[in-house]
Amino acid sequence: MAGPHGFSVSGYGPQRSNWTRLFARDSVLRKLDWPIMLSAVLLSLIGAALVFSATRNRTELNQGDPYYFLLRHLLNTGIGLALMVATIWLGHRTLRTAVPILYGLSVLLVLLVLTPLGATINGAHAWIVFPAGFSLQPSEFVKITIILGMAMLLAARVDAGDREHPDHRTVLQSLGLALVPIMVVLLMPDLGSVMVMAMIVLGVLLASGASNRWVFGLIAAGAAGAVAVWQLHILDDYQINRFAAFANPELDPAGVGYNTNQARIAIGSGGLMGTGLFHGSQTTGQFVPEQQTDFVFTVAGEELGFVGAGLILLLLGVVLWRACRIARETTELYGTVVAAGIIAWFAFQSFENVGMTLGIMPVAGLPLPFVSYGGSSMFAVWVAVGLLQSIRVQKPLG
Repeated sequence: MAGPHGFSVSGYGPQRSNWTRLFARDSVLRKLDWPIMLSAVLLSLIGAALVFSATRNRTELNQGDPYYFLLRHLLNTGIGLALMVATIWLGHRTLRTAVPILYGLSVLLVLLVLTPLGATINGAHAWIVFPAGFSLQPSEFVKITIILGMAMLLAARVDAGDREHPDHRTVLQSLGLALVPIMVVLLMPDLGSVMVMAMIVLGVLLASGASNRWVFGLIAAGAAGAVAVWQLHILDDYQINRFAAFANPELDPAGVGYNTNQARIAIGSGGLMGTGLFHGSQTTGQFVPEQQTDFVFTVAGEELGFVGAGLILLLLGVVLWRACRIARETTELYGTVVAAGIIAWFAFQSFENVGMTLGIMPVAGLPLPFVSYGGSSMFAVWVAVGLLQSIRVQKPLG
């Protein structure tokens, strides 16, 4: 029975209709990949607890407020979610047309780091510091523009039906596009980000169907480049010391090897179930440096134990698994390449971050996706999730 204004007498008619449309079979919400969404949100919430545990007693960092880093981590997560929604709303195809603008802006930002506007934080000259304490690490967003830019070039003629695979000229153009920001980031020097970008390039080329000769050639060129970087002394002393400590863990345990030694002690002391959240002696005693950022996994290992640390790895695995499924199911090469670039990014960065805490990888100053504290890294990974969701949501052209 309808009321005087056309509504159901019960008052639920229009609301029920809107609710039904919201969750209809063809609605965006139903099309989203919820395992990725829920896993990423849970990782960020676990990260909030770990960041709080690592910083609540560090008065020299939290300005006397034990909730300083916790609230900012949650704020960063909220902003990241908003950026994800905006990315889904715009769509990966719209962003494809905006690649030249996004690419130019990202290159400009990394170049600004080399000017007096650049700042050194935690030994890395990779930041731009703005008034009110806001800082930005442009290299995080370069990862996204490299993925989008290379995908745009490599997929253009294939998606148009002109070719089955990218030709050599197209591959060379895409490599040139990636090389410009990579060289600028190397000059900072931010070796960790360069390593991630190199893996992104390899992942994108493999997914594009380009000749395997390019992949093997890039691996050989990367090895030669690493030798050249070492011989030309492009790396700073602290970066060279990190590799030396990785090669010889007993080298200067109170100096360059201190971080990794303390990290392994923290993880090893957690056992199967951990010491309990906020009860880790290594974390409470502040023995592990940069524990809210690069070494946040040590908090999980000590306080949540093998089970808690394993849960983090499981959730990261779910994100990668679902991303692989999105890459496989899309009918456009552009979407496949974008998803593959994100997979390579998340997989390598996660492996490097966890590996350096276990002593099986050199310390490279890379955050753990979704878990580590940091605005730029949090924003970038959620934009990447938005791209994955957009690829899944949008129907194939034609």
